[in-house]
Formats: sequence, C-alpha cells, structure tokens
Amino acid sequence: MISFPIRSRIKQLTGKYHKLRQGKDSLLRLISEAEIAESVYNSNAIENSTLTLAETEKILLEMEVSRNISLREVFEAKNLARVMEYIQIKSLEKEISQDLILLLHKMLLGNINDKIAGRFRRPTEYVRIGTFIATAPEHIKRKIEQILIDYYSDHEVYFVEKIAKFHLGFETIHPFVDGNGRIGRLLINYQLQNLGFPIIIIRDKEKQVYYKGFKKYRDDNKTIIMDTIIARALMESLHKRIAYLQGRTIISLSEYAKKEQKSLPALLNQAKRQTLSAFREKGVWKISTNGI
Repeated sequence: MISFPIRSRIKQLTGKYHKLRQGKDSLLRLISEAEIAESVYNSNAIENSTLTLAETEKILLEMEVSRNISLREVFEAKNLARVMEYIQIKSLEKEISQDLILLLHKMLLGNINDKIAGRFRRPTEYVRIGTFIATAPEHIKRKIEQILIDYYSDHEVYFVEKIAKFHLGFETIHPFVDGNGRIGRLLINYQLQNLGFPIIIIRDKEKQVYYKGFKKYRDDNKTIIMDTIIARALMESLHKRIAYLQGRTIISLSEYAKKEQKSLPALLNQAKRQTLSAFREKGVWKISTNGI
C-alpha cells in the first residue's frame, strides 16, 4: 500500500502540474515526443533487445546505424514507437477493452510475427516465466475480462495501487505468445494518461527490482514493490514536466551537487526515492537549478 506521505506528494505535484500546464500543451507534446526513444529503448531492453539508446534514436529518425542490426529489432523499435504515439491520443478517448489490447498487440508484432499478432494464446500454446507457468490458454479471455472489471469497478483503491495490481495480473496471465511485457507497460501508460497523468518509464537498469515485484505478487500476493515502482516513476515524470513548465534552467545532478556543495551519492539516493525533485533524461539524473 502506498503510504500517506507519498500520496500527499503525488497529489501536490499533480496539482502543480495541472496548474502550470494551462496553455502549454505544445511544450508537453515536445517533452512526450522527446521521450519516445527513451521509452522504446528501455521497454525493449527489458525484453533483452541489443539496441542501445543511440541506435534506437537513429532507427526512429530513419538514420543509418553503424552496425548490422536484425530486421526484427528494427521493427520492434519502430512498432513500439508507433503504438506509444497511438495511445497518447486513444487513451483520452476510451477505456481499455479486450479488443483494444488485441489491437495494440497487432500493431506491436505486425511484420515481426503475423501468425501470433493480435490474438491471445491458443490451446497448446503455453508459456513459462522463469519457473512460473502462465495461465492456461482456455482461461485467458475470462481472466483478462476479470482484471478489467476489477480495475474499472473498484473506486475505493488508490489509483497507483489499482494500476500496479492490473499490471501484475496482466503479466501473470501472460495472454500472448510474445510481447506481454511491452503490452503490459503500454497499458500502464494508457491508464495513467486516461486519468490525466503523464507517461512513466520503467527502466532497464532497474529491471531486477521490477522482476522482484512480480515474484512478490506470485509468492505472497503483495503488490507493494510494484506500487512503489509506479509511484516513484510517476513522481519523476511529474518533476520533469514541472521543471520544464516553470521554465527553469536544468542541470545535471552532479553539477547541482558541486554548486550546492552537497554529497552526490546522498543526492542520488534521494533522487531514486523521489524525495528530491530530480528526473532522468537519457539515463542522466537532472534537476532544475532552484532544486525544488
């Protein structure tokens, strides 16, 4: 469960974000567009893509990459970017449904594996995540429908906890032969944007903690690790947008540490816990010069 201080901090940041964003939609679009390559890189890297962030950026900009890269990885980057752009608009218009999930999957795996794109696993198509055997094919539709009902009917649970529980449930079902993780992370952002929040990035460098979140849920039915991951990522996303919307000068956290004569390791620890208004761009921790 998300603690009261964290809920209060998210509420405070959200209020400031909505106040500052008035009349600045063009700036927010630029921030979101600039984040696409970083989002694509991290989500694909979690699934063991070999592409670097720089290579991902070049592929999305239709630029030549210096090494031989498989056609699959090129399509994985381009397709995921296209789905991210699609949900930025669609998330404002409609709720998640099974049909929408299947459409996103078809867009994600088109030209990669058309035999499995846009459909749930069929009888005899079982998948394993580590030592965990995912939901049997014949139960997938029913269980997807159930987590959707639970998500949209529960108005008492805090929204971050609802999104975390939905993500854990979706990945436990693992409804597709391939692409489950990327679709699951897309759905987190769909839900956040549908509620008026910015997207978050779950980062490859933190995937071991991310994986622990699934283990904690499967072993103990506890969502606290995933709750914390999403809450911190959301605060980071809000901190970033607030810094830009305020028009502050933005510097690296290392520069800030020198300027303020503070311990960089201590600041990095605060940044990771989001008790400091720092955020990452291309993996580098940054902060506005007023250090709000």
